[in-house]
Amino acid sequence: MRFDVAFDVPVQMTDGTELATNIWRPMTPEPAPVLLVRTPYSKETIGQLGGTSPNLFAMMRAGYAVAFQDCRGTFGSDGIFVPHVHDAADGADTISWLAAQEWCNGNVGMWGPSYLGFVQWQAAATGVPALKAIAPAVTSADLYRAPWHSRGGAMSLDTTLAWATMMSVNEARRVVAEGRDAGLDIPQLAASLADRSLLTEHTPVAEHPLIAKYLPWSADIAIGHASRDEAWEQVAALDAVESITTPALHIGGWYDVFIGETLRAYTEMKARAGSEQARSGQRLVVGPWSHNASGFLGYFPDRGFGITASADAALLTEPQIAFFDRWLKRQVDALDGREPVRLFVMGVDQWRDEPDWPLPDTEYTSYYLRGAGPANTAGGAGALSPAEPTDEFVDTYLYDPRRPVPSLGGTMMNMGGYDGPADQRPVHDRDDVLVFVSDVLDESLEVTGPVTATLFVSSSAPDTDFTAKLVDVHPDGRAIILCEGIQRMRYRNSLTEPEPITPDTVYEITVDLIATANVFLPGHQIMVEVSSSNFPRYDRNSNTGKVIAQEHLAEMAVAVNRVHRGAEYPSRVTLPVIRRY
Repeated sequence: MRFDVAFDVPVQMTDGTELATNIWRPMTPEPAPVLLVRTPYSKETIGQLGGTSPNLFAMMRAGYAVAFQDCRGTFGSDGIFVPHVHDAADGADTISWLAAQEWCNGNVGMWGPSYLGFVQWQAAATGVPALKAIAPAVTSADLYRAPWHSRGGAMSLDTTLAWATMMSVNEARRVVAEGRDAGLDIPQLAASLADRSLLTEHTPVAEHPLIAKYLPWSADIAIGHASRDEAWEQVAALDAVESITTPALHIGGWYDVFIGETLRAYTEMKARAGSEQARSGQRLVVGPWSHNASGFLGYFPDRGFGITASADAALLTEPQIAFFDRWLKRQVDALDGREPVRLFVMGVDQWRDEPDWPLPDTEYTSYYLRGAGPANTAGGAGALSPAEPTDEFVDTYLYDPRRPVPSLGGTMMNMGGYDGPADQRPVHDRDDVLVFVSDVLDESLEVTGPVTATLFVSSSAPDTDFTAKLVDVHPDGRAIILCEGIQRMRYRNSLTEPEPITPDTVYEITVDLIATANVFLPGHQIMVEVSSSNFPRYDRNSNTGKVIAQEHLAEMAVAVNRVHRGAEYPSRVTLPVIRRY
């Protein structure tokens, strides 16, 4: 098959702005469907697509035209780059332009990971008729909940600052290319990416002059709007789920910063999308992956998942071609014989097809935080058991923002660093980490689905955080994180209307640990960690009740935090147990 290739095609938006677009179209007698990729990272860098993406050349051989476009204000496109603000309208305009070309059959699909997925959801929420299917990977349709903040209201500090710095470097380079002087800005920004502590340790968080200079949106919105207010609602595509009529193939990773929103988009679209075709057309694939490119290998320093775990081994191109064939070529049998959900189950390290998510045979089972003494450190008396507690106990620790619990792997979007299934033992000797561990298992126990922790807590402060982790303890002692969450107390009832707490009053809270798929094998133990910081995955709570991003470290306060457990206060983790072993 021969292709006609056109570079830097100016596609005009409604407001007159021209966006540079590279187009590959098959030279065939019949018009072809088009697959669109919109990126702020340069349309010339095909390698940015990452491990979850289909093979570009395979898509072209399958008879698709492909269009790569620089987002507004990036690289070859005109305008000013403001994250998310123009993506809905620009996406809709571009899709309409493509559908109107004589070489297009009127059907357009989109694919791509991370920001390349944000733009898919923004376009889908407009209802543009020619958009027939999307394949968003490791991404979010609710940008407050991920990546910039979290379901519990804490800011994703490392993610926000690292991404803003990277995009500031790109903008500074654009300034230089236009003949303007950037001085030493580029080396200083690059130094911050090389040594992330220059970003994350700096306070106040809101005062990063170079980020504010080159990407003011980050300071004004990502950092400046700590609550999920109107600024976030305007770019939350999933808030308009009833108007989205686009089938979607969702791809995620258990250790990806976006995993919670990947799963929520699937369930929300399947339940409430704006057409039966969209509701029944949802598909989901989740592997043992993190957000970093290296994370798609399925191998990490502390835990490997075998030769079938990589994104390449998962053969994601073929199901994506089948998905687009169904909706862009109207091949009604293209998805026959395929279950809608495909998951990699850790522990047994196997792929498995399922009829839905959460799994229909899930048994939500409580494991209670127990122990006859303090649970501080792994050497404490903390225990974890499905047996309901009878005794009362209160665990107490000091949470000091000046010495937060360091993040170890997990869902860090640690570009160039280590995320994923890391060993948690380095934090287990800290007295501000409560550790609860089960007896050694005699039989396999599968935990696949949403995970939550219900905690009864109090604090000496008007605001503080509580964190929780689910950990798989291996016979050799490795304590491998599976999933994690945080709850900022001011947002315990609402992400939009913060409320202080009354010091030393007991509150029942739910910490959303998102989800996992793991079989705890015989000889392993189930562990739950509870603390009040996970830094720099999340920003540290200052414990003052003030605007955290505007406070200097010296202004922050130490909190006396308590976790209450027992018959009166049944603190617990709820595990989605699957009884197939």
